[in-house]
Amino acid sequence: MNIGEVAARCGLPAKTIRYYEDIGLIRPQRSANGYRQFRPQDAQKLAFLKRARALGFSVEECRVLLSLYEDETRASADVKQIASAHLDAIDARLVELQAMRDTLSHLVTACAGDARPDCPILADLSADLPGPASDD
Repeated sequence: MNIGEVAARCGLPAKTIRYYEDIGLIRPQRSANGYRQFRPQDAQKLAFLKRARALGFSVEECRVLLSLYEDETRASADVKQIASAHLDAIDARLVELQAMRDTLSHLVTACAGDARPDCPILADLSADLPGPASDD
């Protein structure tokens, strides 16, 4: 398969496939004229990477997961450890996002949204800004 065919098959842009090759996640064969030749296992790896990235795994986490995927002697505990750590990071981010949402919701509710210049949203955003420098 050429890059266009594998891109269509796995649902990734050719640019992403080239990037994955540049950073060593995949290694397609090269024909005599230098064109990439993708095998079915390359398409499987690309589909794997697409799914892992869609779940938010970093490129480096994908590298480790892909090496575990290719290692038939792997311990599933190693895979679970990576996925569990990623899940913990997602949970922490959800807590942060909920706190941001709660704060912003409170500020939006507190703002009259009328023609007056006072605005609790701007007051909150500027609360920790340093004052003007003095000319002493």
